Amino acid sequence: MSTNVIDAKMLSKMFLTGAKNLEAKKEWINELNVFPVPDGDTGTNMTMTIMSAAKEVGSLGDNADMSAICKAISSGSLRGARGNSGVILSQLLRGFTKVVKEHDEVNVSVLAQAFEKAVETAYKAVMKPKEGTILTVAKGASEKAHELSVEGCDDIETFCSEVIKYADEVLSKTPDMLPVLKQAGVVDSGGQGLVQVLKGALDGYLGKEIDLTISEEQVTPGAKASTEPKEEDIKFGYCTEFIVLLSKPLNIKQEIDFKNFLESIGDSIVMVADDEICKVHVHSNDPGLAIQRALMYGQLSNMKIDNMRMEHREKLFHENKDGSWAEIQTEINGAAELTPTYLPGDDIPLGNKVETDSDKALAEPKMPHKEVGFVTVCAGSGLADIFRGLGVDYVIEGGQTMNPSTADILDAVEKVNADTVIVLPNNKNIILAANQAAIMSEDNDSDKKIVVVPSKTVPQGITAIINYVPDTPVEDNVAAMTEALGTVNTGEVTYAVRDTVIDDVQIKQGDYMGIGDAGILAVGGEIADVTFDMLDKMMSEDLELISVYYGDEVEEAEAEALRSRISEKFPQCDVELQYGGQPIYYYIVSAE
Repeated sequence: MSTNVIDAKMLSKMFLTGAKNLEAKKEWINELNVFPVPDGDTGTNMTMTIMSAAKEVGSLGDNADMSAICKAISSGSLRGARGNSGVILSQLLRGFTKVVKEHDEVNVSVLAQAFEKAVETAYKAVMKPKEGTILTVAKGASEKAHELSVEGCDDIETFCSEVIKYADEVLSKTPDMLPVLKQAGVVDSGGQGLVQVLKGALDGYLGKEIDLTISEEQVTPGAKASTEPKEEDIKFGYCTEFIVLLSKPLNIKQEIDFKNFLESIGDSIVMVADDEICKVHVHSNDPGLAIQRALMYGQLSNMKIDNMRMEHREKLFHENKDGSWAEIQTEINGAAELTPTYLPGDDIPLGNKVETDSDKALAEPKMPHKEVGFVTVCAGSGLADIFRGLGVDYVIEGGQTMNPSTADILDAVEKVNADTVIVLPNNKNIILAANQAAIMSEDNDSDKKIVVVPSKTVPQGITAIINYVPDTPVEDNVAAMTEALGTVNTGEVTYAVRDTVIDDVQIKQGDYMGIGDAGILAVGGEIADVTFDMLDKMMSEDLELISVYYGDEVEEAEAEALRSRISEKFPQCDVELQYGGQPIYYYIVSAE
């Protein structure tokens, strides 16, 4: 194939094939993480980020123009960004689309400019860019793109092939830039993810046959494959679809508010918006509520409402040829009471309505207004209870085992009725997503201010909120909370998923590892011994408090025995033991 331009339809195809290739390689990329921990998640985070955008692109149809596709790529990846690698990928896509969206067709010269803008945007998003990472690979690709453009290359296939070849070459050199990569015997996982996106995009350009459908399982973590439901399992009876012809573009807050409302009245929600239209799909027991809310944003068209329970009965009737009508009627009569069907244009009565779970949710009292609220991230019911007991308004479930997206953080902030919301990420891999949420909120003139206190561990987050003083100016509190982070030493105990060498320490698959703020502190075959040795290396004479949070795989008696052992070794310290309930990590320990 030899051509010198890419049109909107081809760009869409190339982006979707790039996303699919990354999704297919995500587990391999996860295994490239330097630390051989069971929650290595670079591939997962990058995949969830790009699939969020791919879902929006895939919903646009075959006739979308370049501007609409670029908006879907940019907004979808920004909202879906997870983890540092996902945020950086979203910024690369954001910068790339800033250039491309201005053109109906893209040639080599425009692609080179887009690569340059992508790298510039991504580097600006990272406070302390580190070479030997995805940023370095992206920069190498951009430099090669510029070189080819200047040399007069005008064939897209040749251009893409040479850029990918050089990006692969830069990737192979990342271990020489970061000693930790060399010692672990891996290339940078984020850089590998980017290369796989580029390779997949080229496959799409060359016409490789790839299934471009994007399923909910690929976008939503933990989603289960659906099966044909029984009628009593259909919680929301009406499949409702429509397009809103927007009177003006929705800002981020309006999008989140609209989506939250749809979630409160139903499920199976798909909502995609550009500057002119908003496409909505929702399963609900009262389609009128969705329609009434949508009218706040513009006029409606292409409305379609299907009664899924009735469709199920008809299917049952046609499929059950050998069964008696009495048997079918018995199943129907045993089903839940149905609400009436309303068609577009009907007057929708507000009284005499069957109360549903969504009605009850809408009737729940609103959180009292406050000047300052808190959102935090953690995994484990015990840790969540600790944060709530300290005054946190909303706990996002996640952390080491699943990094929340930028949209998850924005959604959580919207649920807190406060003028200023302080976000505690409690994981270094979530800080960038939290910062991106704050920037997006500010850019869209939200009535809430988001402030991120960059806690890297759960104990840091706990210490930060303990240092919050009510009736003190927000700026002073944030400064004090941030300063308090430096007083906490943290260690976490998990197991190794592969053989490796880190900091000259030999690690075998199945070994228990104690990981401190600066790296591996202890390795061994017994959880308690590794935890004790890790803590011993964390301690110094000025530390007074040791806190131990035990996970969901640790028995309380085992944790109590470890506590006694620690108290005996460090009699000058208070030793607190609390149930954290966190998965993957047997113990989280802090000393301060």
